[in-house]
Amino acid sequence: MRRIAIGGALLGALACTAGARTDVVTTTPSAASRDSSRLLVPAGFGSLKQEDVAIRLSRRGLQVRAIPLDETIIRVLSPDSYRALREQLTSRRPALDSLARRTGLGGFSVWLVRFHGLEQGETFFSPMEFIITSVGRDFRPIDVLPITPGFGQQRLRQREVQQALFVFDGQVDVNQPITVQYETTRNTDWAVVLSRIERERALVRSRAGIK
Repeated sequence: MRRIAIGGALLGALACTAGARTDVVTTTPSAASRDSSRLLVPAGFGSLKQEDVAIRLSRRGLQVRAIPLDETIIRVLSPDSYRALREQLTSRRPALDSLARRTGLGGFSVWLVRFHGLEQGETFFSPMEFIITSVGRDFRPIDVLPITPGFGQQRLRQREVQQALFVFDGQVDVNQPITVQYETTRNTDWAVVLSRIERERALVRSRAGIK
């Protein structure tokens, strides 16, 4: 597997959003969403679980689960879930900054992707076959940063989980309908997920006292 680093503007300047709880670190949204401030609700007031914003695909003895780590999405999660995903990004900020310098890109769309083995024996997976279709274009990962040991071996035993951060061009717009594909399996459920996220945004604004 071609090893991948992850780069910087996504993590941008760390700043507290007005009305956010003081124990939660916040960031600016990624490039595709940066002009949509109305989508960036305060952190710390969400109630959704990671499973509520995940996309799933099943293929050849494995299940793939993907979550976009864009601030406009993960701020609707419960505080613990939000903090856990933010920590994944923050811990890899040097790699993201390095990738930004090497590519010259102003921002990235970073996803947490998990591969779960379902069958007995070994199941192989191909990270570069995870493709996102957004704004009429197909995007393959610019780079992949493994989280779990053994990710680079690209094989799973039954019930084993391997996961990594997948870095895409910042032109991927997670606030519009997208299609996620792994090999020949496609998932188009993101529009449904977005409806759930938008309902939660309204609830977050109400909890935070924002009209």
